[in-house]
This record gives sequence, structure tokens and C-alpha cells, in this order.
Amino acid sequence: MSAMTSTISRSRPRALSAMLVTVALAVAGCSGSLPGGDDDPDDQSTAAGASLSGRWPLTGLPASGAAPRHPVMVVKIDNTSSSRPQVGLGQADLVAEELVEGGVTRLAVFYYSKLPRTVGPVRSIRATDIGIVKPANAALVASGGAPPTVRRVKQAKIRTLTEGAAGYYRDGGRTSPYNLFNRLPKLAATLKSARTPDSYFPWGDEKDFPAGQRASGLSAQFSTSHTTNWRYRRGSYLNVNSQAKPNDQFSPKTVLVLRVRIGDAGYRDPAGNPVPETRFTGKGQALVFHGGKVVRGTWRKAGLDATVSLETKGGKELSLPAGRVWMELVPVNGGNVTIRR
Repeated sequence: MSAMTSTISRSRPRALSAMLVTVALAVAGCSGSLPGGDDDPDDQSTAAGASLSGRWPLTGLPASGAAPRHPVMVVKIDNTSSSRPQVGLGQADLVAEELVEGGVTRLAVFYYSKLPRTVGPVRSIRATDIGIVKPANAALVASGGAPPTVRRVKQAKIRTLTEGAAGYYRDGGRTSPYNLFNRLPKLAATLKSARTPDSYFPWGDEKDFPAGQRASGLSAQFSTSHTTNWRYRRGSYLNVNSQAKPNDQFSPKTVLVLRVRIGDAGYRDPAGNPVPETRFTGKGQALVFHGGKVVRGTWRKAGLDATVSLETKGGKELSLPAGRVWMELVPVNGGNVTIRR
């Protein structure tokens, strides 16, 4: 099996229209909430009989009937060997992998259609999360955050639920900070959502997806110290170096690789490492791995609260086939993507 480093040509801009749906959140008795715009009385609402019509917003799979009463919840989960085993990934709708300090990565794990009993280890927020969370009007579940990041998340009006909120507990069999977990259904019971969120990606039919080129897998290199490896197997993708147990791994139908610029968040972690920030707006190169093939193109995102639009190399609008997606935010500066043929 040979390896080839990917190169992707840029294509012309193309706007993707999307219906904007406002999600208002109300939290009852959550002493662990970070303050934000959603704490204002005018911003709170209770469920109003929202329903699903057509597709689940995070997967594009068929949906109908009553929507969940809770909003989308994005849980920050550790992605180092210290997290073994990660818990709850198998029931997630969507996962985004982002670079953090020290060259390692962290996961932003989306839950909406299903709720596992327990998730974790729960870790802290980064400024990168604003552009990941805002398009889903999601509640952010995390252990906390550095003061500069907390201020920015507050300004972005993102509800963040930290230790002390419903469902949190410490696992006595693990060492801190890798021992914080959440019983997600308990937390969800304290949250109310007025409406369903807009579709996170542009969804389409399998038959309309471009043929692409053969690709048996890929390696997404975030830094010299971390690479996430994928292998296509029987209709889905296997994370070769997953930290979750085999029966609790996230098995996506699509791996979406977006090449992104990395900047400096403006502060250092306790060990003195500069904290990176993914610039998740603008445009960049894209690789869509689906069905054992790869399609090359361009991604665009108009703002932190905007959804991602995709184009082929030829400039045609590109939609993703329905199913679960793992989104790799791979740095242009310092990262690399290798396609396995």
C-alpha cells in the first residue's frame, strides 16, 4: 500500500444559503455554568414542541417527529493516552478534532440524537471551540477554561456547563485531571431548547456524491507529536489509534479534512506552552473521504457562527452523504495529510 501526500487546488467562491434558526437555552440549577449572554432572562426559553422534519441536523439521516427537548451538547474530551478509555464516543453524532498546546489534540464531541449514560474524560475549552460550537447553537460541556478564553466564550454568548453542573462526578479510579466525567442524561434534563438547530453540513444524496479517487485510508498529522490514522473498512472508517474501547469507538461514514490556519491564542498553559487557536473562518483546502474514495475541494465559512460550505475542485457545490462525520481541523502551518491508496 503506497502513501501520497495530498495537494488540493483552490476553487472560486460560492455562497451556500442556509436558514438561520435561533436556539434559546434555559438551564435550571446549574451552579457550574460559566456566565454568558444566555444567562440574561430575555435569552432563556423552554421547549415549545419543536419537531424534526426531513433530516437530523448533525448527521443528515432521516428524521421525523418530536425533537429532543435539550439542545445540541458539545463535550470537550481528552484525546491523549491518559484518557484511556474514552467513554461515550460510540453514541456521538459528530466529532471535531482540534490542535491544542503541546502538539496534541482534543475532541469536541456532539450529542443530540442519542445520549450515552456517561461521557469523558471532560477537559477544558479553547477559543477554537467558538467556531465549532456556534453553528449548532450548542451548549458547551467542559471542565472550565483559562480566563482569556472564558471571556471570549462569554462574549460569543455560548452557554458553558462546568464542574458543579448536573451530572458531573470524579472517577476515583483515575488521576486528575483525567477523572472528570458527566452523566449526560442528567445534564440534558436541566436544559431546554426552543427549536431544532440548522443543518451543520450541506447534506445530499449518496447518488449525487462525486466518484473521487480510490483511498483506503489517510493520516492526518496535526504536529510532530500527533497523527490520527484512519482505515476504510466495510462501509465506515476505523480510527487506528483511537483511545476508546473497540465497542465504544466513533465509526464515521465520512472523514472530512479541512486545512486551517493556526494562530496564537495569546496566553500560555501552566507548563509554559503557547496555546494555539484554529482560525475556523474564511476558506481553505478540503478532502472528503467517503466510501473508500477521496474528493478534493475547498471549504468556506463566513464567520464563527456560520456553517461550512464545500465546493469541488471544479467549483461545483459539494454536499455530504448522510451519516456520521469526523471533522479533522488539520493545520496548514505544521500539519500534513497523507492519502493511503
